[in-house]
Amino acid sequence: MKTIKGPAIFLAQFAGDAAPYNTLPGIARWAAGHGYKGIQIPSWDGRLFDIRRAAESQTYADEVAGICAEAGVKITELSTHLQGQLVAVHPAYDSAFDGFAAPEVRGNPAARTEWAVQQLKYAARASKNLGLSAHATFSGALAWPFVYPWPQRPAGLVELAFDELARRWTPILNAFDEAGVDLCYEIHPGEDLHDGASYEMFLERVKHHPRANLLYDPSHFVLQQLDYLQYIDFYHQRIRAFHVKDAEFNPTGRGGVYGGFQPWVDRAGRFRSLGDGQVDFSGIFSKLTQYGFDGWAVLEWECCIKDSEQGAAEGAPFIASHIITTASRAFDDFAASGVDEAANRKLLGIG
Repeated sequence: MKTIKGPAIFLAQFAGDAAPYNTLPGIARWAAGHGYKGIQIPSWDGRLFDIRRAAESQTYADEVAGICAEAGVKITELSTHLQGQLVAVHPAYDSAFDGFAAPEVRGNPAARTEWAVQQLKYAARASKNLGLSAHATFSGALAWPFVYPWPQRPAGLVELAFDELARRWTPILNAFDEAGVDLCYEIHPGEDLHDGASYEMFLERVKHHPRANLLYDPSHFVLQQLDYLQYIDFYHQRIRAFHVKDAEFNPTGRGGVYGGFQPWVDRAGRFRSLGDGQVDFSGIFSKLTQYGFDGWAVLEWECCIKDSEQGAAEGAPFIASHIITTASRAFDDFAASGVDEAANRKLLGIG
């Protein structure tokens, strides 16, 4: 067994135009000041990071790592959640997702996809230059509009969507393999990879690619009513990244899984600050430790009630209190009798 690293924090929900959140040195010092040892960097935020420069310049990558080290934190992973989303976009979402892309490719779905694929390839090289072993992203979605269909889906629609998703991602996965970095899909509603079954469909089509791995975030499974502890039993060999994020599900006679188009605060399923929801983090940290996960425990803060600063301040000690220092010896060593093979044979009656 190995010990999970942390606490760390995903910066996406905290970056902003005001200091200290608008520069990498400032936000890194802010994170360290709250007790975080690592930061996960959103690669699309030019105020903090230039993904293309990090891919093409080892000098720049070293400067970024040096800024973080000087502040007292390490980079845990880069994130391309927004760019990964754009690798596969159903036309129904073209307008909604166009804002994630560079201005020069907006309004041109084919160019936008090409841009997104290149961004992921930059992420592979940038991660290598930064000495990282894992990368966080989304899969994008072609079939999501048909997840709960009426009328029924035409035969072969989902299979075709997953064939195309695999076709688009295979060259990206190969780029990550060349870089020696695990690509970790966050399994998430809104993505074609939104539960274990859909991940398996994708994994089969990419021929069980060694880099097609998982970012584990239990909050999305609470909202889907999926067994997030058994999920670890099923997929622990593929879990290479971890978002520590809380959630709760409180269905009523008015609302359930789908949310009824209500704002977050009025939904049955909603994200909460760490410790305020229903996620069994003791069980999660125990299972991940049991299976030898030694990546970073990264706070992803989202809450419709609590202020982000309070959530960040409370997050580091919460994560630290759940990290398990693995045992260096068996708990019952004190009772060892020290018998040898001859004694064992005698005990078994086999002479």
